[in-house]
Amino acid sequence: MAYTKNAPFRADVVGSYLRPQELKDARKAFEAGTLDAAGLKAVEDAAITKLVEQQKQAGLHVITDGEFRRGWWHLDAMWGFAGVDKVALDHGYQFHGEETRAESARVTGKIAFDGTHPFVEHFRFLKQFEDDTVVARQTIPAPAQTVAEFYRPENIESLEAVYGKGVEADAAVDADLVVAYRGLIAALYDEGCRNVQLDDCVWGMLCDPDYGKAKLIAPGEYADPKERFLAINNAVIADQPEDLVITTHDCRGNYHSTWASQGGYEPVADILFARENVSAFYLEFDDDRSGDFAPLAKIHPNATVVLGLITSKSPVLEDPEVVKARIQEAAQYVPLDRLCLSTQCGFASTEEGNELTEEEQWAKIALVRQVAAEVWGED
Repeated sequence: MAYTKNAPFRADVVGSYLRPQELKDARKAFEAGTLDAAGLKAVEDAAITKLVEQQKQAGLHVITDGEFRRGWWHLDAMWGFAGVDKVALDHGYQFHGEETRAESARVTGKIAFDGTHPFVEHFRFLKQFEDDTVVARQTIPAPAQTVAEFYRPENIESLEAVYGKGVEADAAVDADLVVAYRGLIAALYDEGCRNVQLDDCVWGMLCDPDYGKAKLIAPGEYADPKERFLAINNAVIADQPEDLVITTHDCRGNYHSTWASQGGYEPVADILFARENVSAFYLEFDDDRSGDFAPLAKIHPNATVVLGLITSKSPVLEDPEVVKARIQEAAQYVPLDRLCLSTQCGFASTEEGNELTEEEQWAKIALVRQVAAEVWGED
């Protein structure tokens, strides 16, 4: 029997978990050529099986595969589309005081879902663990995140070699990407997926005056890149099956306990909060970089807000009373019955993971459950 509820949950999570050492060792062995693909998959399968049991023991009502088969929260999904290649760059993403590995997703042919994608097989494995207590979630980067990656300065020349340049070319990129995403989501749905989370950092970057339009290139028919990002996300969300819950997670970067951008949600609230047609927004509010709760007043009435008040970047446990007070503060803008609680992001948006132990990770989740139970009296 499947669990009859669906996301978001009062005590929720974003999706990624710290990779256990045996998985890190196996991936290194695979890259070194001393472990084959079948051997790596066996280690991944075992690690995910254990992780699912840990999630259930923690009392969560959502399970993920921890993104254990990926190196990145976003790039691995992009590489799964036809017409998109994995490339090495001269530099990585710049985070606060740290630079990531230097990889990207580059368009080298027409963007398409060709009927196969690694994430479909990944979800098939996870689906078997659903029962009458949990629902399985598939996390993927939002279409807006993907189009932003394709338009990175290092990737534009290759993109324009395939699609050309100008308003019509940009519209063709968007149209093909929407079809590809809808194909992927349909394939996941056919495997029994009923909860898709669109992870999206572009809005957080647009909140930061140090980023601005110069670093988030989205030219074309929209004078404002926010309109382009909204349009492509909503085109993928539109007319999906009624029992498929599509949510979004919007944060400011999460790499090795560092961050990429800062600033409150006010600059994007009129577009993102008021007009993106998701059923829930998972939002980052774990420190002062995230601003205040006032922009939540713009959340459209059909959406729930999952408050990311517990940080996944630090092992220090928050004071439950402070967290509860902040929930009540947020309830001035969104009714309490449309609020939930989670960590502000996953624990390992990339395979490097954040700077805390697995034991500390589960303590954070236990805190989320404790506070949620005390505030709402339900799971």
